[in-house]
Amino acid sequence: MRVYLAGPEVFLPDALEIAAAKKRICAAHGLEGVFPFDTPPQVPPAERPYWMRIYLGNEAHIRSCGALIANLTPFRGPSADAGTVYELGFMKALGRPVMGYSNAAADFLDRTRAFLGLAARARADGGWEDAEAMGLEDFGLADNLMIDGGIEAAGGHFVRIEAADGRRWHDLRAFEACCARLAAGEDRAAAPDLRPPAA
Repeated sequence: MRVYLAGPEVFLPDALEIAAAKKRICAAHGLEGVFPFDTPPQVPPAERPYWMRIYLGNEAHIRSCGALIANLTPFRGPSADAGTVYELGFMKALGRPVMGYSNAAADFLDRTRAFLGLAARARADGGWEDAEAMGLEDFGLADNLMIDGGIEAAGGHFVRIEAADGRRWHDLRAFEACCARLAAGEDRAAAPDLRPPAA
């Protein structure tokens, strides 16, 4: 099964090394990892703007894969990377398996309160709100309920661990747990090769 490896690792200076490590873990579980930097099955036209070529290439990758594993570790705030969440939802809408992991174990509420600092305030009803009186989610989940809910509704798993200091983007234990779960539940008969035929 080809698996799209969604996540903000693309912004790291050692993104290619992370991609190679993830692909090795996938291969050890009988999966083929597909990283956003890989050449897409359909190369977008050169006349399109660079950002649009990235989008079209990633969409082509997603459509060519039978499953997706998303790195949902909080990115530049208390929640996951928006692009990664979009890709996860895209794959879920295609009806294919999705898995998620985070290298931050704390609940979404706790991370949001820490991020807001003194701007987070208690409500009379026991809940929490921000400086604009907008309520904070408090479901004991890893992230926004639509992310956790989408993974669970797809029959997937959201694995959370607490990575050591300085290892937030390089600890691959939770990623490997997702690979193992995906491989164990994989129905090879229901996971055809989705790559387009050779020209």
